[in-house]
Amino acid sequence: MEFTPGTIMEGTVKSIANFGAFINLPEGKTGLVHISEVAATYVTDIHQYISEGQAVRVKVLNTDERGRLSLSIKQAEPPQDSASSQNRPVRKTVSRPAGFQAPRPEPESFEDKLKQFMADSNSKISGVRQYEHRSRTRKR
Repeated sequence: MEFTPGTIMEGTVKSIANFGAFINLPEGKTGLVHISEVAATYVTDIHQYISEGQAVRVKVLNTDERGRLSLSIKQAEPPQDSASSQNRPVRKTVSRPAGFQAPRPEPESFEDKLKQFMADSNSKISGVRQYEHRSRTRKR
């Protein structure tokens, strides 16, 4: 089988890392799908889009001098027009990891948005302060 740039083929997710996923391809080859090539939207947690053992369609982007394959899932999908994209979900459904919190509903008024921003900001600041306090009290 040819692994030339532009070739679209089926593969299986071998393993997942923070930076992307390794895909098993035909003929015993393995390629990497970088996290930026998983979906058309910004991906913070790759586990929300794919899981180990899942069959995926991938497009070969290139092969480097060592023979490593760079792959893309988002480019293997056919382009969606605006009318059909409203009827079809963008993400594939996968099980959520333990501790996953669904996004909060959008606040309706400016005051609600401001309260939510202040609460998030205070939470982040207190976390940073706890970290700084722990690192200052440590003796080296």
